[in-house]
Amino acid sequence: MAAIVVNGGASGHNNTANNKTRNRYVAGSEDLALMLETRVPLVVIETYEEKRALDLLLKVAQRQRSPLFRWSLTDGLSRMSFGLQIQRESENCEPAAVLEHIKRQVEAGVFALCDLHPFMDDHPKHIRLIKDIVLNHKNVPHTLVLISHRLSLPPELARYSASLQLRLPDEKEILALIREEAKQWSAAKGGGRIKTDNRTLQQLVANLKGLTHAEVRRLARGAIVDDGAITESDLPAVNKAKFALMDMEGVLTFEYQTETFAGVGGLVHLKNWLAERRQVFLNPQGQGLDCPKGILLLGVQGGGKSLAAKAVAGLWGLPLLRLDMGMVYNKYVGETERNLREALKLAELMAPCVLWLDELEKGMTQGDGDNGTSRRLLGTLLTWMAESRPSVFLVATSNDISGLPPELVRKGRFDEIFFVDLPDARVRQDIFAIHLGKRELQADGFDLPALADLSEGFSGAEIEQAVVAALYSAAARGEAVTDAHLAEQLSKTNPLSVVMAEKISALRHWARDRAVMAG
Repeated sequence: MAAIVVNGGASGHNNTANNKTRNRYVAGSEDLALMLETRVPLVVIETYEEKRALDLLLKVAQRQRSPLFRWSLTDGLSRMSFGLQIQRESENCEPAAVLEHIKRQVEAGVFALCDLHPFMDDHPKHIRLIKDIVLNHKNVPHTLVLISHRLSLPPELARYSASLQLRLPDEKEILALIREEAKQWSAAKGGGRIKTDNRTLQQLVANLKGLTHAEVRRLARGAIVDDGAITESDLPAVNKAKFALMDMEGVLTFEYQTETFAGVGGLVHLKNWLAERRQVFLNPQGQGLDCPKGILLLGVQGGGKSLAAKAVAGLWGLPLLRLDMGMVYNKYVGETERNLREALKLAELMAPCVLWLDELEKGMTQGDGDNGTSRRLLGTLLTWMAESRPSVFLVATSNDISGLPPELVRKGRFDEIFFVDLPDARVRQDIFAIHLGKRELQADGFDLPALADLSEGFSGAEIEQAVVAALYSAAARGEAVTDAHLAEQLSKTNPLSVVMAEKISALRHWARDRAVMAG
């Protein structure tokens, strides 16, 4: 185990890391200073780190010898000095009052307006006052800085504005922040060392990318405090907490339970394909090979596509995000595409990860009845797939290839298209063994070859349900489950291969020359 604190050597290392962090922090202020020096009258900073944004502004304002004022609905207008100390300047708390106050001032200043976004929509007077200040910038060069977690300017203001996003910490900064949290925890406990290993520490650093400084600190602290160590068991909780911070529940969900391929019957070719590419995806640097991008799993309902998608994440040890294409759609114009863009952006922030596009045809079906939404959605996805991106492995599943546009399934969009067919006799035996074992039944106590013969044409999901039904039937009779109970339930089931024979035949025909058999 490797200690990340606390002795003289570790402390010295922390100081070096902190200097590097401060350099990056100053670089952020340089970007802001450039905006102020080029006389941009309206600056928008979208961030959850209001205090850090104000600290940046204060450094720039002091360097440029410009007075800096902060406004909020609760505190009114205050003048800021070093260390974020505030001096009451005005009792103006209402947006219109403070904007009129700024408009009357003849001495130029920088005005940080915190959380003005609720007062922008349907408030023409506020917009007009901001525009008056902006248009008078040549005579009185005020700079308005709007700080909010999210803010969309109306068109009449947007052309006068510039946007600044605070830099998120890079890997070196994240490591420095983890070390600082470890050092503080150790000091609070009277000394000692936080134990971890280099592989787990680097994985934690990778998992914390895309978060703010404060969020990195909070999640790193959470990983440490329970047992004074950073272990592999902490990583799922960190991923879960990180995803919760991104706030995309509904459209995009975090799958906490991923499968192992031991729980997936068959799919030998798919398993081999993934095993060959695992190391390249997890460590693409220096491999000299193209990093795997993703796969499309096409097949019969209940054939194991969803299970296979979960197993990819389990095999590679990565978080799994599930994007429900049916949930992407929104009744408001433009919101559907925005939902998809935000979901894809979140996947990039969670990288490395597996992104599962479930029932792809639901979001990409071609038609004229949606005012072109599906076409725009397709364009958004194709653009994202074509551009270079962080380590996001795409696993798309589909039951109906006829509903997918040709642009999406052509060669090169996915690394490979796998067809998940109904399981053969050998695989059906494995599926019976898996589901009996999950229910604490000894598979060698059943005639698996006979059960496989009786279940010809059954999907994996249908076999599982037969096992479940047999357990209920046996329990109701006060009996132990036997082959007879299973055979009885199989005889009562009409599998999809019979009910939808024509559709499955057409699907197999399409896949024969266009896809690789997964099994």
